Amino acid sequence: MIRTDAIDRLPVRHAVPELLAALDERGTAVLHAPPGTGKTTLVPLALAGFIGDGPQRRVLVAEPRRMAVRAAARRMAWLLGQDLGEGVGFSVRGERRSGPRTRVEVVTTGVLLQRLQRDPELPGVDVVLLDECHERHLDADTALAFLVDVRATLRPDLRLIAASATSDAEAWSELLTRLDGLGPAPVVRSEGQGYGAEVHFAPPPAGIRPAHGTWVDPQFLRHVAATVRLALDRHDGDVLCFLPGTGEIARTAGMLDGMDAEVLQLHGRAPAAVQEAVLRGGDRRRVVLATSVAESSLTVPGVRVVVDSGLAREPRVDHARGLGSLATVPVSAAGATQRMGRAGREAFGTVYRCWSEADDVRRPRHPSPEIRIADLASFALRTACWGDPDAGGLALLDAPPTGAMAAARSVLSAIGAVDDSGRATDRGIRMARLGVHPRLARALLDGAPDVGARRAAEIVALLSEEPPREYGDDLAGAWRTARRGGDAYGARWRAEAGRLLSSLSAAYRTKAGDAEQAEQAEQAMNGAGSGAGTVAAGRGFAGLDTNEGGPGTAAMGQDAAAGLVAALAFPERVARARGEQSFLMVSGTRAEVGDGSRLRQAPWLAVAVADRPAHAASARVRLAAVVDEEAARAAASHLLSEQEEVHWEDGDVVARWVERLGAVELSVRPLGSADPGLVRQALLDGLSREGPGLLHWTREAHRLRERLAFVHRVLGAPWPDVSDAALLERAGDWLEPELSRAARRADLGRIRAGEALPRLLPWATGDAARLEELAPERIEVPSGSRIRVEYGGEQPVLSVKLQEMFGLRETPTIAGVPVLVHLLSPAGRPAAVTADLASFWREGYRSVRAELRGRYPKHPWPQDPATAEPTRHTKARAARSSP
Repeated sequence: MIRTDAIDRLPVRHAVPELLAALDERGTAVLHAPPGTGKTTLVPLALAGFIGDGPQRRVLVAEPRRMAVRAAARRMAWLLGQDLGEGVGFSVRGERRSGPRTRVEVVTTGVLLQRLQRDPELPGVDVVLLDECHERHLDADTALAFLVDVRATLRPDLRLIAASATSDAEAWSELLTRLDGLGPAPVVRSEGQGYGAEVHFAPPPAGIRPAHGTWVDPQFLRHVAATVRLALDRHDGDVLCFLPGTGEIARTAGMLDGMDAEVLQLHGRAPAAVQEAVLRGGDRRRVVLATSVAESSLTVPGVRVVVDSGLAREPRVDHARGLGSLATVPVSAAGATQRMGRAGREAFGTVYRCWSEADDVRRPRHPSPEIRIADLASFALRTACWGDPDAGGLALLDAPPTGAMAAARSVLSAIGAVDDSGRATDRGIRMARLGVHPRLARALLDGAPDVGARRAAEIVALLSEEPPREYGDDLAGAWRTARRGGDAYGARWRAEAGRLLSSLSAAYRTKAGDAEQAEQAEQAMNGAGSGAGTVAAGRGFAGLDTNEGGPGTAAMGQDAAAGLVAALAFPERVARARGEQSFLMVSGTRAEVGDGSRLRQAPWLAVAVADRPAHAASARVRLAAVVDEEAARAAASHLLSEQEEVHWEDGDVVARWVERLGAVELSVRPLGSADPGLVRQALLDGLSREGPGLLHWTREAHRLRERLAFVHRVLGAPWPDVSDAALLERAGDWLEPELSRAARRADLGRIRAGEALPRLLPWATGDAARLEELAPERIEVPSGSRIRVEYGGEQPVLSVKLQEMFGLRETPTIAGVPVLVHLLSPAGRPAAVTADLASFWREGYRSVRAELRGRYPKHPWPQDPATAEPTRHTKARAARSSP
């Protein structure tokens, strides 16, 4: 019996007639309904004809999370007074509850994508409702883009609804009709707000450090726990507390120990029994600690208070290193609104926000779209299979970032999923249909002939959902634990392994259409594997010995099997030991295993899960398997290279023949004679690192360089820049031919820089001949002496005995720059410095004369030096030499 009383309490019921009319007229619409109005549960029932007098239709409802799928299906079945699987059913990966009478099926967006790629026309489906579009999950964005394409090209009769709880309805309205050119889709709004909630801001005390990576200050969690206790004391009903991740949930639960309430932990990996207990309600007061899985599409019975930590987790990808991680970020304003809506589902509620009112206005409006921040390998494979490798023709709110798509295509190309043009290969199509990340699909397809299909499926199931941390960091050990265990993860793992085995069989049946493929497949089915330590990459089929392994796989133990499959999935993370705890991945990233790990002594690892904390030099290994060098070579064969390497290392040229697996050196032998071009480049690199000082510089060479630097500074082009950077940049020009004859550091030390520098002079313009004119090495002073000029400072410097400058009224200039004259005593000691001789003769000379003439009485000290006769000699000698 339909529960009309419950239906009548759902505010969205008033918007249903307008929505149905919009669909009849345009075939597509945007439904904007705030949290708690019933859009997820009432609208599909009305679309299917269960409620009202509309026609019967088959409706597909897509939700972003498995928990939401199950909860929405159960709620709709309850509203109809039916058992789940009758009029309403659901499908998630590895589990389906539906029957011949099912008219409303709730699925994850991932399941919807799989169906669209198998048959884009979605035969038998009349309406698709994409729920919670505002959350911007990548699968949801992709599914909507595909559905818009299907409506425009294949199924104009397919009705399509985008449902959003936030105020971005206009953007979705334009997106739904982007390909048909009929103008924006109608927007239907539900005015209901549930029962509403009162908001209190509860900022933490000063001194709380901001979250980074997956680290959250324990003091902040204590504040959240204290706020939960306060909420329990002040208000009736259950408390729903939002935290960023399972680690914070567990730690906060420990801080609530001893409280007079049942504490439940709700997240995507929570056991099904816990999830059902949360959604079923109870007699005792409860505190539900939840991640963002409880933000939308869920009604948690009994909740009257929400405590919001204000934190959420978003994926981050280091495309250069092939490493993913999670970042703790402030929840968006839209997310906070969703969380607030959980408090007013059944009655007027209360919300405690663990941040200040001032911080509230600084929050981002919406969550970061996954397409901007996530690994795009699965997305790129789906669009390639769809026939649009660049996704340029798809209706997407945000275009995929160019760099992320390039990284994704590189991965797909390496595993044979796409061809040179980016189009999906037959192998890539089979990978897409396996329902796992392309890396894992590669490991499943190529690992099955070597380790056995069942074992490959079991290992890939471990990699597709990372096992609990208590399973340890050893993949083979985690595999054995999962096989033994009866915990919630073990149950999900067995179901996923079974699904993968079935998918692998289906992929084989799809491919084995010609005689050669059929023969290969029959051999594989009979267990004629290719033997331990080999890889079936590129053979084009998956060997299917569906037991532990056929005769060819019997010799491979569990550790070796786990290592090979992990290496196939993540070939760039194959790592060689560089010490007891340190490893170097073939990608070039260093990685470290934890203290006490049995992986510490392994010579090689296949790293399945690793992250690189902010500012850390090395990645942390979370899950890995021991692998041998032969399997590492086979799995990462596209990264194998043998080449002559000549480079500058430890202060000299090193020439060797190197076999590499990516960044890992496998073998090295010295080279007797190396490629001259490589040697020359290594020498240039050495000069670049250590500077021109590697060359032989005489005093004369330094002086020439200083003269050239002066002319360049004063006159500019065409006179050359002779700074270190400029000399190094043009080293290949001015150091030839000496550089071509050099082979090592010592040879550089024999290159005479003074003889090479003139090659930089502007000979082509004829200016080179003017160097002595523009920057003379010596200039003649009034005494007739030719004195060397120093060019090392800002001005040319002339150091000359004072008596030799008598009679010179004006300061000499070089290239228009006054010379800085260092006037010396008869003993050659500094007496005065001037750039204005006339002024010195008038004002400074008198004090110098008074100080020095008693000390040097044999030398002339005339009253008027500007008119006196210059001399290099004493008074007596000067007199003898005069006529």
